[in-house]
Amino acid sequence: MERRVIRRLVGAGVGLVVLAGVIVAASTVWTSRKASGHVYDVDAAPAAPVVIVLGTQVRDGEPGEYLAGRLDVALQLLADGRAGAALVSGDGAGRSGDEIAAMTKYLVENGVDPSRIVGDPYGLDTYDTCNRAARTYGVTEALIVTQSFHVSRAVALCRGVGIEAAGVAAGCDCGTITMARNTVRESLARPKAILDLLTARDPAVVSGPDDRLGKALGFDG
Repeated sequence: MERRVIRRLVGAGVGLVVLAGVIVAASTVWTSRKASGHVYDVDAAPAAPVVIVLGTQVRDGEPGEYLAGRLDVALQLLADGRAGAALVSGDGAGRSGDEIAAMTKYLVENGVDPSRIVGDPYGLDTYDTCNRAARTYGVTEALIVTQSFHVSRAVALCRGVGIEAAGVAAGCDCGTITMARNTVRESLARPKAILDLLTARDPAVVSGPDDRLGKALGFDG
């Protein structure tokens, strides 16, 4: 009797593992297809009114390796005239510090006019960043910058909420183990991305319209 129960439990566990694997694989295929043809290296990236920089860990008020890589790409796009303004979106009260303050400071110290930078402190995850970019800041076309393991999901989410988004892959002076860990973590985040779009959930913080980005681009309204 005990052996039969054990076999059933093992069988159920194996079934759950297989199901989870199928879900992850299917979400990876969906993400890749959604982003196909819309991901670029920085030198090949097209022009768009706005470059969205996704926030991540800061250290003592300064961008960490991942974030610095993203900001360096944004700097190039702004300097080349391929983006007119930057939306820096992340957690303004993150566990490692204020991501918005760190990103803004980095861009300004590297020559970007502060009037061209808008910060969203409530981009608490990638879906929230894309949703708020569209609903709160009125973004309809943008470049979105993050590392290669993350960029397809970022593009898929932004396009899923109605933004004509192109992803630009940022570099990172990071170790192999760190990159591998984040690649695995990213694969597990893709099913949630699909669920977020299917349910059309509200972001964690819902705000009224904000016209700062339009003003940064030279529009009055």
